[in-house]
Amino acid sequence: MHVVIVGGGVIGLATAWRSLVAGLTVTVLDPEPAGKATAVAAGMLPAGNENLYDQELLLRLCIASRDRYPSFVAELEETAGLPAGYRRDGVLEVAYGEADLAVLNGLRRWQENLGFAVEALDAEECRRQEPQLAERVSGGLLNPDDGSVDPRTLSAALIAAIGRLGGTVRAERVTDLLVEGDRAAGVRLADGGEVRGDRVVLAAGVWTHRLGGLPTGIVPEIKPQKGQTVRLRAERPFLARTTRGLVNGRSVFAAPRLDGEVIVGATHESRGYDTTVTAGGIGELLDITRELLPGIGELEFVGAGAASRPGSPDGLPVLGHTALEGLLLASGHGRIGIQLAPVTGDVMAHALISGELPEVAKPFSAQRF
Repeated sequence: MHVVIVGGGVIGLATAWRSLVAGLTVTVLDPEPAGKATAVAAGMLPAGNENLYDQELLLRLCIASRDRYPSFVAELEETAGLPAGYRRDGVLEVAYGEADLAVLNGLRRWQENLGFAVEALDAEECRRQEPQLAERVSGGLLNPDDGSVDPRTLSAALIAAIGRLGGTVRAERVTDLLVEGDRAAGVRLADGGEVRGDRVVLAAGVWTHRLGGLPTGIVPEIKPQKGQTVRLRAERPFLARTTRGLVNGRSVFAAPRLDGEVIVGATHESRGYDTTVTAGGIGELLDITRELLPGIGELEFVGAGAASRPGSPDGLPVLGHTALEGLLLASGHGRIGIQLAPVTGDVMAHALISGELPEVAKPFSAQRF
């Protein structure tokens, strides 16, 4: 089976790698592999947060992916011969005031009921864990089993692994789906060429539903959700682990990289397909972060980025076979695409081979709309 994957972000690349491991032939097409939303993402990997309180099915998918990450990374690094940038050194969540601490205490009780490892910390213990924290921090939580991954490093490892297993990643833009005899037969490229395959997987983020040649109603609208992040650099280690803070009800995080960079994010904006980095967005991020980590203003500014994250009509991932034979979707992951990459890669490889989604992914079927 030759699988053509449209989209070379972390979801498309993970799908390609796991499909190659399963014995399929794979071609990935993207004008900017590992770019766009993947390149801008911070890569924080929490098992569960307050956004999942009423999302039991999505929570199960997140837990499955969290549990899969260590073996996923170990196998990937062995195949690629490169590091994947994965850190499992915990996530510290801190509150700036009493109201924020009440939110975190509710989160702790919820996580404990789910069986997560979580430890309540007072203000002094938080600052012992991270000395850079502000004096006004009132307490927090330590999730020792969580961590983070550098999406750029992860993507480089995925591309290397795909190449080592005989797959192809081509920096070309797809314009149209080719449909022949009521089934997907391949894609047309911007230069007029064609790439044909037995299956086509659309993993093109917010551009998934905008591909030419799609039959009406086959692919739901994938809406853009803008996010901006800031990249800083410290001469010496600034944080021991990824730190998320609540400041007067507003969330911000700082994720340290192994190379000394610190990623601060992220804004949540409804701006359509606009990915302009704005002074207002970056200023807001840094202002909130300085409330938690006053010393962050002394770090070197490396750069900033903005991208559109893919949101489905119901806010849940869209996975598996569509009503058009031979066409599958892997999109709609919103802000948690990096977090869901391991489970999505496995789910899509399973769907390609068996024609069905595994049990954990059935609620996210592409045909539910």
